[in-house]
Amino acid sequence: MSKKKTGSSGIVYSTDPDFRMEDNAPVEETLPAKQQRLRVRLDTRQRAGKAVTLVGGFAGKKEDLEGLGKKLKTHCGTGGSVKDGEIIVQGDQRDRITQWLLNNGYSSTKRI
Repeated sequence: MSKKKTGSSGIVYSTDPDFRMEDNAPVEETLPAKQQRLRVRLDTRQRAGKAVTLVGGFAGKKEDLEGLGKKLKTHCGTGGSVKDGEIIVQGDQRDRITQWLLNNGYSSTKRI
């Protein structure tokens, strides 16, 4: 038997007569670039002393955040990832990321 069961929500039985299983989570809309309030900061905590640039404060869909992360990593020519609602770019790339964001319509970037 397969260990991965698709379509299983974990609810076996409910005694609530008004219980309904709804998968209609509200879809979060991505704000336009002018309305985004992004923060760009340098972080070295728990990374063996290696610096990474974090971009946080993005309001929108996870797919759009991942797309922005890919564009920033490509522009800087480095690796990184998107975790916990933040874009992580390897190295101290604060100047390059801030400049790219300003050139692409993100008007209110705050560099920390």
